[in-house]
Amino acid sequence: MRGLLVFATLLAVAFSTENFVGHQVLRILAADEAQLEMVKELEELELDFWRAPVHPEFPIDVHVPFGSLQGVKAFLEHNDIDYSIMIEDLQSLVDEEQLHMSLRHFMPLSIDTFNYASYHNLDEIYGFMDVLVAEKPNLVSKIQIGRSYEGRPINVLKFSTGGVNRPAIWIDTGIHSREWVTQASGIVFAKKILDGYGKDASLTSILDKFDIFLEIVTNPDGFAFTHSSNRMWRKTRSLNSGSSCVGVDPNRNWDAGFGVAGSSGNPCSETYRGPRPNSEPEVKAIVDFVKSHGNIKTFISIHSYSQLLLYPYGYTTKKAADQPELDALAKKAVDALASLHGTKYRYGSIITTIYQASGGTIDWTYEQGIKYSYTFELRDTGRYGFMLPASQILPTAEETWLALKVIMEHTRDHPY
Repeated sequence: MRGLLVFATLLAVAFSTENFVGHQVLRILAADEAQLEMVKELEELELDFWRAPVHPEFPIDVHVPFGSLQGVKAFLEHNDIDYSIMIEDLQSLVDEEQLHMSLRHFMPLSIDTFNYASYHNLDEIYGFMDVLVAEKPNLVSKIQIGRSYEGRPINVLKFSTGGVNRPAIWIDTGIHSREWVTQASGIVFAKKILDGYGKDASLTSILDKFDIFLEIVTNPDGFAFTHSSNRMWRKTRSLNSGSSCVGVDPNRNWDAGFGVAGSSGNPCSETYRGPRPNSEPEVKAIVDFVKSHGNIKTFISIHSYSQLLLYPYGYTTKKAADQPELDALAKKAVDALASLHGTKYRYGSIITTIYQASGGTIDWTYEQGIKYSYTFELRDTGRYGFMLPASQILPTAEETWLALKVIMEHTRDHPY
């Protein structure tokens, strides 16, 4: 027994120190607009909304600390608002995840022996990137496009068969740090690209014409913090002037509808937009790279969860000029995704499919002339949310890869 207690203590030190014992994730179903407005009152408590209260048609998922549970449930019951317990004890999922990580091989030995079915920390992912470059230098290189707020390198893999400033495809994962299945999927995508070139005719034809840029850890400070201190951390780690609350939502910090409805001006909010567009070095690094490159044709930003494929716009109800083509391509992509495991995705513009969101990545890239701008929200639809078990990494990445290939093939076949 003493050995188990010591092991549990070591795990707590080695991983997240924020304790979620007794915390629950509730799924709330507002029956109408009146109930939705009542649920929005809970936002004043600065609860961690995993899925925000935006429309009666969509469920609301909220992470509630143990000390607030009784009051939140009483409020919902008093107002006859239906809810269920989605996650009974958040800490139990964190413990399972940490145990799984502690039992797997630590550092990448080679491309083939790396553990793709496990979650990895920042050092391990950066080590994996170095292994790729060392083993396949003729196909992949690593470039540093900037440094994070806390000074970490912002690294991007460049897959290229040669040439200068060729048309390019960009894929990023992990802009919201707690969405671990996205970084894990990015690792799998890298291996898919390396394994596929010369063997997969479609991928080979894409790489013969396009470079592919893959940013696996888009928010390195936040990601490191999810491993060291708080598994549920979403934002960057920049200090906010005049506030004790830390961080900016890097998916509300872009110069596209910045500051309009769909983001928050409250530094303590999970959707805090920051003091100005591109204030976050993690965002500014991508902005500068995209502008300096000037020939990116497809930009895909990958999030979790909800099983969605989204295109612009998020900050306005105005339809994208290319909406019919973007919509048809999205349908083709989600059909390909579903063909592997039957996973069903919804698709459409951000504002009509989920909610209004201002200052978002793909609204900005689309307005920069990158026609094929998409956001994925990966598995699941709420059973685990941000705590998707490691057993689902490979199925998630493999089905998503099929959708990515559809979009890349379309880009190849429809130059502009």
